[in-house]
Amino acid sequence: MKILVVDDDFICRKVLSRILDGYGDLDIASDGDEAICAVEMAISEEDPYDLICLDLCMPKLPGLDALKEIRSIEHSAGIKLGTGAKVIITTSLKDSSNLMAAFRAGCESYITKPLSKTKILEELVRLKLVTAS
Repeated sequence: MKILVVDDDFICRKVLSRILDGYGDLDIASDGDEAICAVEMAISEEDPYDLICLDLCMPKLPGLDALKEIRSIEHSAGIKLGTGAKVIITTSLKDSSNLMAAFRAGCESYITKPLSKTKILEELVRLKLVTAS
């Protein structure tokens, strides 16, 4: 599995990296702009991401805007809706408006911080990215 972790907070990136270590090849981006570049590069190399863990609150390009752009890039590359990267929003925002906006923009999952290995692995199983152990 090819994984991209996107978060402006160093500790959150480190926690997610440790949780996901061993489940695939892991890349890290510290903001939405870096995430867009990583997605474009992966698709151009015909090695797209299977999983993107994306924070919503980031400087420069917020996660919701990055998600919309990622889905647009996939669409332009001929990747059909529902067959691109599985996106798990990882955020401290717990309100329903952000939750609904994220799902409308194309995420498959929404997890609120603090993150735990249990929460992340449950979502990976639910998304059929790994099998239950």
